[in-house]
Amino acid sequence: MISMLRRSLLVLLATLPLMGSALAATSAHDLVKNTTDRILSDLTANKAQYKQNPQAFYNSLNTIIGPVVDAEGISKSIMTVKYSRKATPEQMKTFEENFKKGLFQFYGNALLEYNNQGITVDQPKDESGERTSVGMTVKGSNGAIYPVSYTMEKINGEWKLRNVIVNGINIGKLFRDQFADAMQRNNNNLDQTINNWASEVEKAKVESDKNPQKGAQSE
Repeated sequence: MISMLRRSLLVLLATLPLMGSALAATSAHDLVKNTTDRILSDLTANKAQYKQNPQAFYNSLNTIIGPVVDAEGISKSIMTVKYSRKATPEQMKTFEENFKKGLFQFYGNALLEYNNQGITVDQPKDESGERTSVGMTVKGSNGAIYPVSYTMEKINGEWKLRNVIVNGINIGKLFRDQFADAMQRNNNNLDQTINNWASEVEKAKVESDKNPQKGAQSE
């Protein structure tokens, strides 16, 4: 079970960075589809270079993902009102940046292990509202098929990524639980928790391997 969950999380790590910026896309579905093709093409062409210089890949992901991820909204969701209302604007900004850095490095490393086994974007869903989901199935190296669901929200007329659920694991909830746990361990020291967030992301992955039900609830 643990090995299966680890593989399913690797699917997430391999696909989350695919939510890249594609300004010409007119729908959440097209955004996912077009940029998936774009990122996989770039990775195929430059994988050897990126393995030698991972920072170049992180920089590429920053350029692609940065404009699309709703870092402000996700950061507040991870902190929850309990902690975000106590944070200064400077602390919130620092956490947003640390959240993105941890995302690019952690997920970028996993994406470098992806061997293009197969990704299929599901048919479009209703996008008439301010929020929708885009489904995807990913074929793992073991032949298993993993479902992925991206929660997309329209902000100022543009679709932004708000959450990901992979194989039943709600990553947003997983990170919220991890943040609350870190605050307890750090005696409610917000700066310490914010500055050490990259290590907390790693702990969240380990925790999900040990306890899959912890992040399995919907947002």
